[in-house]
Amino acid sequence: MDVNGTVAEGFEPVREAFLRNFEHLGERGAAVAVYRDGHRVVDLWGGTKDLNGTTGATGTTGPTGTPPWEHGTAQIVRSATKGVAAAVLLLLHQRGELDLEAPVGAYWPEFKAAGKERTLVWHLLAHRAGVPVLDRPLTPAQAADPEMGAAAVAAQAPVWEPGTDHGYHAQTYSWLTGELARRITGRPIGDWLADEIAGPTGADLWLGLPDAQAARVGRVGPVEAPEAAGGLRTRPKRSVAEAYADPGSLTRRAFAAITPLPDENDPGYRAAALPASNGIATADGLARFYAALIGEVDGGRRLFTPRTMELARGERSVGPDRVLVVGTRFGLGYMLHGTASPLLSPASFGHPGRGGALGFADPESGIAFGYVTNGFRQSVTADPRAQALIRALAALAGELAAPSAGLG
Repeated sequence: MDVNGTVAEGFEPVREAFLRNFEHLGERGAAVAVYRDGHRVVDLWGGTKDLNGTTGATGTTGPTGTPPWEHGTAQIVRSATKGVAAAVLLLLHQRGELDLEAPVGAYWPEFKAAGKERTLVWHLLAHRAGVPVLDRPLTPAQAADPEMGAAAVAAQAPVWEPGTDHGYHAQTYSWLTGELARRITGRPIGDWLADEIAGPTGADLWLGLPDAQAARVGRVGPVEAPEAAGGLRTRPKRSVAEAYADPGSLTRRAFAAITPLPDENDPGYRAAALPASNGIATADGLARFYAALIGEVDGGRRLFTPRTMELARGERSVGPDRVLVVGTRFGLGYMLHGTASPLLSPASFGHPGRGGALGFADPESGIAFGYVTNGFRQSVTADPRAQALIRALAALAGELAAPSAGLG
């Protein structure tokens, strides 16, 4: 197995961990990128562009005709999209266009229906809105229609009093954030993201994949985890998988807000803009985005002011999650370091994608991280392949304390 790309001096353990993911953890195709103090220090990729592809020993196209993973290969990142969407609302707040303490209904009057009139904007970002489910699930085609999704979530009665508890809004986060952003800006959230975030920072990430970028995106699918990969070190009384298997559970109902689950390889689904689940990015794009949240990237634009960054990573929800069952910690749109989603340090904030992808920033070390893969596992938050890469970074504590030197 050939691993392509470069690492800055001192970051060789990340390359070693990335290679071991292919040798021991069943990785098929993936990429990882790391920025430190706004400069790229890790840029690696390997395997095949499509999950079921095969490449020869030299990395050339194999018997199936599937090309190898290339430097610009992108993949769907599932719920890692949520962290990108959260930045839209936080930037609107930073610009004085959105009050996080205001009722959602002040911007979106229809949302006040069915007992949600006291739901605040920050409740949406911290998964406290109480509407993780839809009593009438949407089909994939309906879910891709932003007006239909927004109407469905606005009409939905909360399953707990908004603001009093938290539970992961796995699918409904799409219409909660997307419609709120549209009401304020008058533009689809994917367009605003392209113009105000991805474009200015040079990050390869999309919410609503343009036709011109479609050829860069590989095919994804499920993969089995080797027994040695393990999972959470402490097994909860009821696992997420067990809760998901129960058709009446909030877990199952939350993920089934779109039924049946969309085909993630369908061009129509990829062209839609679902901020909870279907963002597409390169590893470098995801890492570059997080680098721009905490500092200037390559001397360019910084997205978050220090105050907005502290708002993003300030704990708003903690404890047993009504949907994910395990204990979770959320800031405003971002998962925080904890048992369910171990990141680099207690200062880290970011978001995983179910079964694989991960992006996060760690302001204390200046590290920003992006990992994408074409093989998704059953894990929801703590994928062992991403965790192996994080452990390699964590072992570099001494190097991270020294002045940074990028790849140029």
